[in-house]
Amino acid sequence: MRAYRMIAAMWIRSTMAYRASFVMTTVANFTATALDFVAILLMFSRVDALGGYSLPEVAFLYGLSSTAFGLADLVIGSMERLGRRVRDGTFDTLLVRPAPVLAQLAADRFALRRLGRVTQGSLVLGYALTTVDIEWTPLKLLLMPVMVISGAAIFSAVFVAGAAFQFAAQDASEVQNAFTYGGTTLLQYPPTVFAKDLVRGVTFVLPLAFVNWLPATYVLGLPYPLHLPQWTAFAPPLVAVGCCALAGAAWRAGLRSYRSTGS
Repeated sequence: MRAYRMIAAMWIRSTMAYRASFVMTTVANFTATALDFVAILLMFSRVDALGGYSLPEVAFLYGLSSTAFGLADLVIGSMERLGRRVRDGTFDTLLVRPAPVLAQLAADRFALRRLGRVTQGSLVLGYALTTVDIEWTPLKLLLMPVMVISGAAIFSAVFVAGAAFQFAAQDASEVQNAFTYGGTTLLQYPPTVFAKDLVRGVTFVLPLAFVNWLPATYVLGLPYPLHLPQWTAFAPPLVAVGCCALAGAAWRAGLRSYRSTGS
């Protein structure tokens, strides 16, 4: 963590040296991600419900997914550059430095502009919380921050696992993006609009459903996807720990198999 903080702080100082550029890129990031929610608003200008979910309920799913992914992307999104570093040989420079390779890669080119995505997702989540009809209980209130933190941890694990895969397939950043950026887009919509096989896949194989679908259905009081038991709504922390453990094992295996660029 100390190495990560030092490297991230270095890139933040570099970014803030050009404050106008930082503001413009952050606003651009905010605007680009906001277009996803604009597409949802356009859908609801023609329909009253989407897969049985109202606009505030879909906004609730969107806000949770976007905020959790935005935090993971901010903290560890630079992992997607691993394939490029392996191809051009610059990954070797990380191996000879007296700091953990994972911390160096995660903090490399730390992009503070990604706060735009976090801010946009948080605003949509705030809108949803003020408009959606929820019968609040202490347990539901406690589940809200747990969902965001666990979701960010699950997405972080996907980033690390995707980076580990790039040790074997050096030109696979788009494959990784299909599960990270594609995953958050998937979770922004209700599970009822997708085929059951896809819902099973993101529940039992790549457990992205624990980011928001399962806990959100408990908070909203809606039927559970796949008729799962109610206790699954409280499983995100355990799923996050399991995902991080598996991603860590995949990372260590990939790092041990690395044999330099070979060029």
